[in-house]
Amino acid sequence: MISCKRAFLNLTSVAAAVVLGFSSIAARAADITGAGATFPYAVYTKWAEAYRAASGQTVNYQGIGSSGGIKQIKARTVDFGGTDAPLSESELDAAGLVQVPTVIGAVTIVVNLPGIATGQLKLTGPIAADIFRGAIRTWNNPAIAALNPGVKLPDTAITIVHRSDGSGTTDVMTNYLARQSADFMREVGAGKTVNWPVNGIGGKGNPGVAANVQKIVGTIGYVDFADARKNDLPFVALRNRSGNFVLPSGDSFTAAAAGANFKVKGMAPDLLDQAHPKAWPIVSATYILAYQKGDDAARQKAVVDFFTWALRNGQAMADGLGFVALPNGVVSAVEDEMKRIK
Repeated sequence: MISCKRAFLNLTSVAAAVVLGFSSIAARAADITGAGATFPYAVYTKWAEAYRAASGQTVNYQGIGSSGGIKQIKARTVDFGGTDAPLSESELDAAGLVQVPTVIGAVTIVVNLPGIATGQLKLTGPIAADIFRGAIRTWNNPAIAALNPGVKLPDTAITIVHRSDGSGTTDVMTNYLARQSADFMREVGAGKTVNWPVNGIGGKGNPGVAANVQKIVGTIGYVDFADARKNDLPFVALRNRSGNFVLPSGDSFTAAAAGANFKVKGMAPDLLDQAHPKAWPIVSATYILAYQKGDDAARQKAVVDFFTWALRNGQAMADGLGFVALPNGVVSAVEDEMKRIK
C-alpha cells in the first residue's frame, strides 16, 4: 500500500514537472523580438524592463536604424519593427503590415563650439539647410553672424555629423530641411539615406552621431532629443514657422502635435514645421510595424499585449526620457488599430 502510494506521488511529481516544463516553453515562445529605429531605443528598453517585472515576459529590442527595422519585419525575422519614417499606405498593404505610433519625439540640432551653450546659437531653417548642404562652411559666416549679434563665433570650419546608416531620424531631418531649401532638396535630397556633402562624417545610430559631435570641435549634427540631453550637447535655437526662436522641449513637442489627425490609415500625420507659436519645427512620432496576419498566434498576441501595456502604463516613462506621450484620443485609436494584428 505504501509503495503504491509512493509510486502515485512520484507519478504526480513527474506530471507536475512536465506541466511546468511545457508552461516554461509556452512562456518562452511568447517572448518577442523587435528591431529598428534608434530614436525610441531608450523608451522601448525601459518599457521592456518594466514589462518583464510586471508580466514575466521578455521583449528584446535592437536599435539598428529604421531601414534595418523595415527590412527585418518585411523579411519576417522579427516580431515587430521600429521606424521613425512611416511607411505609406501602399507599402503597408503590399507587405501586409499594421503601423501604429507609440510616442512623439523630436530631432534636435546640436553643436560643439567652445563657449556656446544651449540656446545661445540661433538658426533659421534656410540657414540650417545651407549649413547641412555644405554651402556655409565656417562658423563666423556673415549669414550666421547676422542671426547672432553679440555671440563670439569662431573662424572654425564646420564639420557636419550625420548618420552613416539608413535612418528614420535622417528622414525626418532631411524632409524638414528640404522644405526650407530647394537647393538642399536638389543637392542632398530627403529620405533615410541621402547624398551628404564632403565636409561631413558619419556616425552609426543616434548614439554614434552624438559621440562624434561630443568629441570633435566645430561640429554640427542632428540627434533625437533623448540622446542630445543624455550626452549634454548644446541645442541650437531654431526659428519656427510662426517666426519665434524655440528650443526643443516637451512643451514645444506637444505644441507641434496639437490638433494632428492620427486617424488616417497608417496613423502618420505630418508634424513637421507646424504653425503653433511654441512648436519645435522638427517633430515626429515614432512607429512600430507588425504583421497583420502572423505565423505565430502567441507571438502576435504578445506584441499586442506589450504595446497595450506600454500605452496604458509606460507613457510617464517616455516623458522622463525626453519624449511626449500620445494624447488620450490617439491611444484609444492605436488600441483599435492593433485589433487588426491577428
